[in-house]
Amino acid sequence: MIQINQTNDTLVVNLIENARINTALYGLYRTLINNMIIGVSEQFKITLNLKGIGYRASVQGQDLILNLGYSHPVKISIPLNISVDILQNTIINLKSCDKEKLGLFASQIRSWRLPEPYKGKGIIYEGEIIKRKAGKSGKK
Repeated sequence: MIQINQTNDTLVVNLIENARINTALYGLYRTLINNMIIGVSEQFKITLNLKGIGYRASVQGQDLILNLGYSHPVKISIPLNISVDILQNTIINLKSCDKEKLGLFASQIRSWRLPEPYKGKGIIYEGEIIKRKAGKSGKK
């Protein structure tokens, strides 16, 4: 059993019964409440880098326009609580108070061009390391 109490400015999550499912739910609720507090006070941020020749991003109204080497531009509608900033046409900064929606939107953008291991092209999270592979070797 889990109990949540509010006293003045603090919110306390207590574990009453020490069963396996209760300890898992205790950690889940504590983390969800912590993420809500951090999201409102600081906002979460995800940065995406576009790596590739001709890869560009721009914002038109409530749409994110991506040129990713296809024959057509990719148009993605921006959800309500997410703000998008474009730096140097190749860096996308996403900010939101909802960590779950922010991560889902970032993965939706990234799914258009996953990073490939041979040339390193694609949409890459900031700080992500892509393991590079050697190309095929010629005949001897």
